[in-house]
Amino acid sequence: MRRFVMVEKLSLPAARRCAIAAQGLSRPRPGAASARDVGRIVGALGLLQIDSVNVLTRAHYLPLFSRLGSYDIEGLHRLAYAGRRRRLFEYWGHEASLLPAEAYPLFRWRMEAAARGERIYKGIRDFARRRRALIESVRAQVAARGPLSASEVDAGRRGEGGWWGWSEAKLALEWLFWTGEITTHSRRGAGFERVYDLTERTLPPAVLAAPVPDRAEAQRRLLARAARAHGIATATDLADYFRLPPADVKARVAELVELGELRPAAVEGWRATAYLHRDARVPRRVEARALLAPFDPLVWERDRTERLFGFRYRIEIYTPAPRRVHGYYVLPFLRGDRLVARVDLKADRAAGCLRVPGAFAEPDQATAENAAALGEELSAMARWLGLERVAVGDRGDMARPLADALSRRDPPRSAS
Repeated sequence: MRRFVMVEKLSLPAARRCAIAAQGLSRPRPGAASARDVGRIVGALGLLQIDSVNVLTRAHYLPLFSRLGSYDIEGLHRLAYAGRRRRLFEYWGHEASLLPAEAYPLFRWRMEAAARGERIYKGIRDFARRRRALIESVRAQVAARGPLSASEVDAGRRGEGGWWGWSEAKLALEWLFWTGEITTHSRRGAGFERVYDLTERTLPPAVLAAPVPDRAEAQRRLLARAARAHGIATATDLADYFRLPPADVKARVAELVELGELRPAAVEGWRATAYLHRDARVPRRVEARALLAPFDPLVWERDRTERLFGFRYRIEIYTPAPRRVHGYYVLPFLRGDRLVARVDLKADRAAGCLRVPGAFAEPDQATAENAAALGEELSAMARWLGLERVAVGDRGDMARPLADALSRRDPPRSAS
């Protein structure tokens, strides 16, 4: 017999505060972030989405800065690539992601599905069906010679660069990665080249020896992690966090409600039922201030971002320049419980400058207070990136207030 579950009601501002608190964006930043702080944030978020675009800095570095302020990126690398002592590993979480190593058993069902040709990119699946012998040859090379990058594997035809131009060695390695036979040993060079080794030689022994839950239990646990990181979310939002099959999620969410892990809620203006994690907090106010990467978990699901903040966000990297509205690499700016602005950013390392080609306020948010807060955040980001100054361009209605705020803060560094 099912127990009665009351549906809670939340105003939209309360839902925003809940989401921001769950994401660790309302906590005071430590003066000097430690490796423990980095591990704590990754554990709370459940993952960091990896992206190779480096116009500012790599996207998976930014969520930690948003929550910790200045921190040592090498500390993150040590957590992810420190031999069998590592505390993080790479796999397909949201997209390609850094995940807590102890979560490895929760993805075994996905690896087994990939080996059957399910839930894997069609190009890799079709390649595996045609070139099984080559894949076995590549695996044998990694076993005998690893760790190896794709360029070091002797197999098949060479590629022409880019996704569709992958070499056959790279396709074979990626199949083995999807299926869990190999994993990322390390990353190499400015191109962030992935180096592979056998999973059994890479992950901590305790992680490999941990019990592996069945598909349903693994999905329940992943959904619970997604709910804890979201604070409040619809079933669709929860499914998206770890890219779980929608057909499975409906049953898993109902099970988590029955177990008391999730609480149904009605959020002002939302059509779909929302769910609160059992540990979710709804603070009366939040003192958040952060620049958010395009792949930050708070904003990566664009429909949820629009429902929560009334903020329509699209990344325009792949949009032809004449058709871009806000710029190439645009970060939303969170202040309090609102996304108040967005800025197009570029790290000009040769000139030692954080460039802001465009700065745009949300409606009724082009205030001196928001410009000053944004200027402080950009100055902090520049220092973290080792850049000497912030240079503001002339695009957008926040550009002049931002330039003025930076000029008052530190005149020599704010020149356009």
